[in-house]
Amino acid sequence: MTKGYTLTLAHVNDTHSNFEPSRVQFCLNIAHKSFDITSHSGGYARIGFQLAKARKQAKLEQTPFLFLHGGDSFQGTLYFSHFKGKANAHLLNLLAPDAMVIGNHDIDEGNACLARFAAQIDFPLLAGNMDLSQEDTNKPGNLRSLDNILSFNSETQLASYLLKPFYDTQMAIIGITLDQMKEIARPDPDTHFVDAIATTARTVEHLRSIGIKHIIVLSHLGLDQDRTLAEKVSGISLIVGGHTHTLQGDFSELGLNNIPYGETINGTPIVHAGKYAETLGLSQIEFDKDGRAIQLSGGNYFMLDSQFMLSSHDNVSEHDYQAVRERLLQHPHILWDEADSNINDIILTQYRPAIAEMESKVLALVPKNLTHTRLPSKALPHGSEIAPWVSRSMFQEAKLEDPRVHFALHNAGGVRQSVAQGQLTLADVMGQLLPFELPLVKYEIEGQFLYQALESAINAATNNSVQGTGAGSFPYTYGLRYFYDGRRDLGERLFKLELMCQQDKSVWYPVELDALYVGVSTAYTAAGKEGYHPLLNARWQESMESLTLPQAFIRFLNRAPNPNLADLLSPHVHYTSHIKRSI
Repeated sequence: MTKGYTLTLAHVNDTHSNFEPSRVQFCLNIAHKSFDITSHSGGYARIGFQLAKARKQAKLEQTPFLFLHGGDSFQGTLYFSHFKGKANAHLLNLLAPDAMVIGNHDIDEGNACLARFAAQIDFPLLAGNMDLSQEDTNKPGNLRSLDNILSFNSETQLASYLLKPFYDTQMAIIGITLDQMKEIARPDPDTHFVDAIATTARTVEHLRSIGIKHIIVLSHLGLDQDRTLAEKVSGISLIVGGHTHTLQGDFSELGLNNIPYGETINGTPIVHAGKYAETLGLSQIEFDKDGRAIQLSGGNYFMLDSQFMLSSHDNVSEHDYQAVRERLLQHPHILWDEADSNINDIILTQYRPAIAEMESKVLALVPKNLTHTRLPSKALPHGSEIAPWVSRSMFQEAKLEDPRVHFALHNAGGVRQSVAQGQLTLADVMGQLLPFELPLVKYEIEGQFLYQALESAINAATNNSVQGTGAGSFPYTYGLRYFYDGRRDLGERLFKLELMCQQDKSVWYPVELDALYVGVSTAYTAAGKEGYHPLLNARWQESMESLTLPQAFIRFLNRAPNPNLADLLSPHVHYTSHIKRSI
């Protein structure tokens, strides 16, 4: 009888099509001197090398090996924008995960795109609380007909699960994703997501009743919901998570967070592996015969360039460089840039050339860094410095097609990152800043519903009296100026809303509750996602299929003379938080 059940685990999550190494920055103090380190980490070729090494070691030790992906392979870079999942499937097959759970961004473009991906991969795709029982099997690109998608069983009310041999027993892997999927992603209307915790509880109980006690939940719920899941559902051996881009481990020496790897709640360890394929989680877990984890070792590992850039407020000497290099070499969770040559060659020859062409097309020169933050802060009381420019581009380009447009309204999550000083390329916009190719939608709506939509979205972004879906719902506008006080009663927080005069942009006039206005938003926001449901009261909506979000911004930048993105836009966001310690 086996006394110990040891598993070697490798895991990633939220890789977001970052096939090449990602830029990373650290801060390190040595001998009372502070250094900033810029390097690159991870990418699929480096991960492939480390996986092969870990698999070989596990085989030598006769230890079962699992490689799991915690969801959100899609979106994030031009590799997805251009190849629409084909490159993701090809390169993930080379890494050979045992399973992947569906993340919200994996279904951003509807069922058909995910179905094409699923048909090309060699591993199971788990979504045990995705109910496909009502999906139309006659429509092209349906998920229901694909054998490698393990979804919700509406008859048994259980998650379909994956079974793996594990010593003298079996190990079950359950994939659980966000049950708020319809609020934050774009699954087809006939695809539903049921309660994540209740589904897991029923499935764990069933598995244990048939003698399977070693149970892994592969989760795309985020760290907080994973903690809740572990607390509420006993009998889970391990949760391998994603969604919140949480880097677990002690990286405080490098100026990063110190969040325990394998945090244990109710006897269940939880592991997450950061984001963007920058790090790889590698661990060994020993379970007892009842499936309870009794020992866990390992952590997340950066895979850094062998050479790096070093800067400091003081002069940097060769001695400083070597001292920093020695400190990095000693760090227990830093690996280096050994890479799988086959994966590297495939990226460079089959996929990189198309991306390089887009990287060479410069759209604008940005005079200063423009910071993107989803929520306003003390440092940025009016919020993001780049999202208002995105809203302005939506307004201007939509108005050129339809002069009736009065305003643009966009959610913070649709803008994905800050813009650095220097050249802004087509690749930057399409691959990183605005990777979601959502069509713009114009609509006519009464002023009262604009009040409701803005307050609802802000409440959802800040969890003010409601259970929100994340800060990505925070609204940014152009032509529409709002004043929100989160300390007021629900329904009275948006206490002033004004529209910009089209003839004189310095003049604003109040939005009237019963007057009609024409706005433009993305199809995502216009569909009422993430607190924007009052927009569904529009008198009419019309998709501008020829104008997507990134196209609007690109056209805006291409018009002569190019706008100076360093110019100050008049603040459209006036926000007071309900939290005393905030602004």
